[in-house]
Amino acid sequence: MTVLRTSLRNFLAHKGRMALSAVAVLLSVAFVSGTLVFTDTMNTTFDKLFAASAADVTISPKSAAANDEIPETGKPETLPASLVRQVAGAEGVASAEGAVVSMSVTVVDADNKDMGSSTGAPTIAGNWTRNDLRSMEITSGHAPRGPTEVMVDADTAEKHHLELGDELRTIAVTGDFTAKISGIATFKVTNPGAAVVYFDTATAQRELLGEEGLFTHIAVEAEAGVGHERLKRNVAAVVDGAAYKLQTQKEAADAGRADVGGFLDVMKYAMLGFAGIAFLVGVFLIVNTFSMLVAQRTREIGLMRAIGSSRQQVNRSVLVEAVLLGVVGSVLGVGAGVGLAIGLMELMSAMGMELSTQDLTVKWTTPAIGLVLGIVVTVLAAYVPARRAGKVSPMAALRDAGTPADGKAGLVRGIVGLLLTGAGGAALYAAAQADKASEGSMYLGVGVVLSLIGFVVVGPLLAGGVVRVVSVVVLRVFGPVGRMAERNALRNPRRTGATGAALMIGLALVACLSVVGSSMVASATDELDRSVGADFIVQSTKGQPIVPQAQAALEKTPGIAHVTEYKAVPAKLTLPDGKTEEKRLVAADPTYATDLRRETLGGELSAAYGKDAMSMGSDYATQHGVKVGDTITVAFKGGERVAKLRVAAITSDDTNVDKGAMYINITTAQSYVPADRMPKNIIMFAKAEDGKASEAYAALKEALAAYPQYTVQNQTDFKQDLKDQVGQLLNIVYGLLALAIIVAVLGVVNTLALSVVERTREIGLMRAIGLSRRQLRRMIRLESVVIALFGALLGLGLGMGWGTSAQKLLALEGLGVLDIPWPTILTVFVGSAFVGLFAALIPAFRAGRMNVLNAIATD
Repeated sequence: MTVLRTSLRNFLAHKGRMALSAVAVLLSVAFVSGTLVFTDTMNTTFDKLFAASAADVTISPKSAAANDEIPETGKPETLPASLVRQVAGAEGVASAEGAVVSMSVTVVDADNKDMGSSTGAPTIAGNWTRNDLRSMEITSGHAPRGPTEVMVDADTAEKHHLELGDELRTIAVTGDFTAKISGIATFKVTNPGAAVVYFDTATAQRELLGEEGLFTHIAVEAEAGVGHERLKRNVAAVVDGAAYKLQTQKEAADAGRADVGGFLDVMKYAMLGFAGIAFLVGVFLIVNTFSMLVAQRTREIGLMRAIGSSRQQVNRSVLVEAVLLGVVGSVLGVGAGVGLAIGLMELMSAMGMELSTQDLTVKWTTPAIGLVLGIVVTVLAAYVPARRAGKVSPMAALRDAGTPADGKAGLVRGIVGLLLTGAGGAALYAAAQADKASEGSMYLGVGVVLSLIGFVVVGPLLAGGVVRVVSVVVLRVFGPVGRMAERNALRNPRRTGATGAALMIGLALVACLSVVGSSMVASATDELDRSVGADFIVQSTKGQPIVPQAQAALEKTPGIAHVTEYKAVPAKLTLPDGKTEEKRLVAADPTYATDLRRETLGGELSAAYGKDAMSMGSDYATQHGVKVGDTITVAFKGGERVAKLRVAAITSDDTNVDKGAMYINITTAQSYVPADRMPKNIIMFAKAEDGKASEAYAALKEALAAYPQYTVQNQTDFKQDLKDQVGQLLNIVYGLLALAIIVAVLGVVNTLALSVVERTREIGLMRAIGLSRRQLRRMIRLESVVIALFGALLGLGLGMGWGTSAQKLLALEGLGVLDIPWPTILTVFVGSAFVGLFAALIPAFRAGRMNVLNAIATD
């Protein structure tokens, strides 16, 4: 109890000094808890939606695509309407109803504006059925009663200001058709953002599937007292199990959850990874805080030892303070995490993904994980300072308080740091020289970890040299005040190294990702310049196939020399080594050989577009021992005959565009795949007539203006789009890394604040001999700037090393141009100086307000 009382008294006595460390724990725990609550809420939202919309038993074609996939043909797989009557006669069936659902549609309003979600959620079109009443209710108007009526969901209607009587045009592979809104239906559960439109059954069959008498699935409802598993068995007894897939409500919901689960898991673990970085940075803050508090309480601890306290008691006292800090920071962090999750939900709702706070899910594991993480990390960070406190001897009571007992970085520490840094550098060099991506990735990971640890360990050793160099450039112009700031930063190299290392980690990741992102853009741009011969690229922004009516408009555009079709055709290949694999062959027009210039290692690419011929990528050919002239047995999906295709060319896979693609002529695919099973184009290319590029570009945009789901890009547009996509991804990553940088800034603030307290008498003496308040504040601000620049130099240098090695590794995948984004690097470096200034504002202000006599009298 004595140890606990002493710890509690010390904690409350220094609560102001503990505050910033508590904030660091709070932010880190909040990010972890917020991520878990946010992803759990999204899972709950989707689970409710899938459970509410799934029938007791659902029957669908065996070959139907997954819930989140758009079929290659643009039309979903179907089953005959006669199956509905067959299923209705099964034992235990209360009702069986045919349904039509298609996601290969675009719905536009009278102004030709796409009514679909901007977040990537699909537009879903289908027929209105009794099963839809499980998840929807008509809140305005009525269900569609004929080909001129359509019903929309309430979220879409509200978002796009739609009302009853407004006309909508639906674009499908079977053609365009218009209908007026007859009703608005509201979700009973949260709709994550999909736009939903309903037609009457006959219209949905005719316009979405191409003919009446077909459904995409059958919803079966059980009689009272009949379980879902039993109902499934009864239905299975009357249908062909080899041709159809039967799912209970739970199985259908699980399948839907699995379709979105991969995306949610990636998002969850990525965000937790950034939270881990924030925790790592927070460790430095906590270590510095407790190290300085222990140093400042040296005389107090010496007195405790002199009156009988054991080393273990002193050690435990400091660790109990760490536990209290961890508990306070973690409890507040869990609460802040829930608030963060709600904020993220509001942000996603503003972007178009509707997430209701009614589905807010806080599992018991979330606060448990937050508390355990926060407390364990805090205690581990405080362990070394606690051990140092336990080693304070009773004689320390005779020393001046605050005298650092361990001011210089030890020789052993320096040697270990240099060895780790050298080993990390060697691993990074090995990654850059690797011949295989898998081998290089392992070296890269080892190199990043070892070099990071090495820089952290050797930081105090580097502090002396780097701070002196930075001071010559930055501080000397400020005269004696600058020199004092330099000496203060050099006074305790371990403290300066730890404070700079916290900032170093975040900036190293920023620099690394900047180099990788810039190199990706530069590499792709260089390859586009070298290999792409087409003037224009037409594709969907949502991965939808190009509908025939849009293709026809494209082909009729004046000023176009040729148009190239590009289809991905699923097939099963039987190779000369006896192995069978499922692949997608690229069926294209022969003009594609000039639209995309590919290097061949064997044969002629033009020959691959001959009758019953194909090309193969070099990596795949080497893997299976395929040579020019070999025959590959190909069974196309939906085809009735097996093809024997001769390998006429081996293309180099030293590229990033169409890497590994296998080309065949469209006419070859058409000779084996029925017309109704032939995939639609996923992208199309066009070449302008000589001297008519500008006119053709404008004409193409005008020709496809009626189809807003497609973009027309020339090479300049395509490069800019690529740059924007990489830039948006990097901005998201930088935003997440900002948490770690904020924690690092708190570390600088805390270090300076505690350093000011530690140097109270010294500050009083300097003020007494003539140092003005303004000079004092400037000295502390300059000390902060030099520490921030020290961390920035280490971080940016380390990050560029990581990024360079990563780019050399990516060069194996075709990204062969190294591009250092110097404007970004210099901006971050200069920004670090402003970060240092900002971090010093409060400590400098407090130092300037000190009473001179009281400061001199401080013991």
